[in-house]
Amino acid sequence: MRLQALSILLCIFSAVNAFHFYLSGGERKCFYKELSQGTVLIGKYDVSILDPTTESFKKATSDQVGVVIDVEEVFDNDHRVVHQKGSPTGEFTFSALDSGDHRICFQPQSQGWLAKIKTKVDVDFELGSSEQYDSKKRGTVQSLTDRVRTLNEKVNEIKREQQLTREREAIFRDMSETTNSRVVRWSIIQLVALGGACVWQLKHLRSFFVKQKIL
Repeated sequence: MRLQALSILLCIFSAVNAFHFYLSGGERKCFYKELSQGTVLIGKYDVSILDPTTESFKKATSDQVGVVIDVEEVFDNDHRVVHQKGSPTGEFTFSALDSGDHRICFQPQSQGWLAKIKTKVDVDFELGSSEQYDSKKRGTVQSLTDRVRTLNEKVNEIKREQQLTREREAIFRDMSETTNSRVVRWSIIQLVALGGACVWQLKHLRSFFVKQKIL
């Protein structure tokens, strides 16, 4: 009976990539998958908790629920190859080192009154080869490299604009200083000329008054 149930579970698991299940409290749920050596499994999960007031599930937060994910090699005395503690929403990735059955387990963890609450876990599995995963990673790295290059170009452009602005400010400052110095010189020349004119007029008036025998 157990083998029959396991076979049905294996068939369902093989045919369905995205599914969900329900857990109560800190219950642990496991699935079995036969993987060949070099197969990469990417699992994405999202945990929701039951709201007692509305009797509906809502998205859990990190301070409410955490998730423990284990991947064990059944063929190798349940050797654990993945043990990951994560937030209510996340993903995990592992590559099968050897061919055989693998057990993938999820266990929500919470404290206080939430420790006994019912949870809903949405799971999405993606299978691929290590070459495909490496190619995907290279594509991601290349995309990040392109973004960094674009950002560097924008930074360099901003630096050039700042340098041009500084050069314009320096030219404007030099022009202002030159204009100010010219104004000062012209003011001094005007003052000297005005002073000379005053002295000349005083001398001229003095001579005039002397001739008129006023002084």
